[in-house]
Amino acid sequence: MAKHLVTLIPGDGIGPEITKAMTRVVEATGVDIEWESVEAGSDVMEKYGTPLPQHVLDSVRKNKVAIKGPITTPVGTGFRSVNVALRKELDLYTCLRPSFSIPGTGARYDNVDLVIVRENTEDLYAGIEFEEGSEAAKALIEFAADHGAGVIRPDSGISLKPISITGTRRIV
Repeated sequence: MAKHLVTLIPGDGIGPEITKAMTRVVEATGVDIEWESVEAGSDVMEKYGTPLPQHVLDSVRKNKVAIKGPITTPVGTGFRSVNVALRKELDLYTCLRPSFSIPGTGARYDNVDLVIVRENTEDLYAGIEFEEGSEAAKALIEFAADHGAGVIRPDSGISLKPISITGTRRIV
């Protein structure tokens, strides 16, 4: 049986603890997995200057399979969610969550076979971001003031959420 190379992104905060438990569960299945561990999240900002270093994306693209632990999204620090960045960078349009009942587990319902399809790059996850202090942010702050939209603090970053974004996406 062939060994499977899987990118492992332990995450930060409680991520490494959860990821450690997950790897034990996966390894207990007997599937021959070699974990390629890569760092992402707020803990690596100082080391790489970004919460999502290029080598993380390169590893996921190379291995075509990744498991990621929880990653912190600090509020007001100038970078977007690593989760959203991964989805957008890898064009991961849909999250599929299968759910089924297993006989003898005492579940409330029997014979459940359900797949939840969750779109995860558009709507709440779409947006255009302008970093604090950027020329674009300054221009938008001026535009809002000039058009009676209110006063925005000059040290603000700005995120615009479009009503809809159209485009062709693939489901993975």
